[in-house]
Amino acid sequence: MQDHHVIVGAGAVGREVAAQLVERGSRVTVVTRRGTAVPGATAVAADASDAAVLLTAVDGADALHNCANPSYTTWTTVWPPLAGSMLAATEKSGALLVITGNLYPYGPVDAPMTEGMPDAATDPKGKVRGRMWAEALAAHQAGRVRAVEVRGSDYVGKDVGANGVLTRLVPTALRGRPVWTLGRADLPHSWTDVRDVARTQIALSDRPELAGRVWHVPSNPPRSQQEALDDVMAAAGRRSVPVRTVPDIGVRAMGRFVPMMRELAETNYQRTRPYLLDSSDAERTLGLAPTPWDEVCRRTVTN
Repeated sequence: MQDHHVIVGAGAVGREVAAQLVERGSRVTVVTRRGTAVPGATAVAADASDAAVLLTAVDGADALHNCANPSYTTWTTVWPPLAGSMLAATEKSGALLVITGNLYPYGPVDAPMTEGMPDAATDPKGKVRGRMWAEALAAHQAGRVRAVEVRGSDYVGKDVGANGVLTRLVPTALRGRPVWTLGRADLPHSWTDVRDVARTQIALSDRPELAGRVWHVPSNPPRSQQEALDDVMAAAGRRSVPVRTVPDIGVRAMGRFVPMMRELAETNYQRTRPYLLDSSDAERTLGLAPTPWDEVCRRTVTN
């Protein structure tokens, strides 16, 4: 019998999850407000924060993938009802809830991040994402749903574009111009290919016995922002360009006047200290390895 997966969101991760599922022969439904067309999938135009509407799409499905990507400045208001709707829809339908998570819930850390670390963030974004998982986990432990969360670091790869710390630098760098970024460009930093996010989510959707916890996406050894951009430029056959940085004090000063900078200032710790992801547990358990770094860089050039 053909398995059925419902995906909320058609950003870089949602499209990649859909593409991999379609390629293997799964039935795929993609839910977005505008009914975004995704090759091989059924497009549904709906507000996923309406649980009754979402349930219509999810009823009878094997898994619901939360790949939504609300605007960065709206997380605290948009995520709670959206996550609550997906939790309610999976509770009523029996579908496995697979959440595309991130590392924000951990907050500032001084060691490589592992799945056993507590969600200790105190900034608004980290707290809202941590609360989303805490509510899903509580429902899972109570036997009301089956839920799993997949966490990766900053995205690289195909079609990430302006949503990525590194990928937003690439167009300017390809024009041979120096680029500006936040924090420091010389610190080791983990990067996660959206292809590997999708591979991990699908692997876990096939193994519901592994639900009830967080899993990290297999990711390559860390590279600094400067090193990563150098590698992407080399993959494009181009010379590297300097990466100039806005220090933390500058980010906070700009945040007084620019809403987006104010949001970024809250989590600038991600760019002012080493930011390292340990994905060894998922690699061993799921038998997955990250996409080779040189291939990741070639995919990232396409943004």
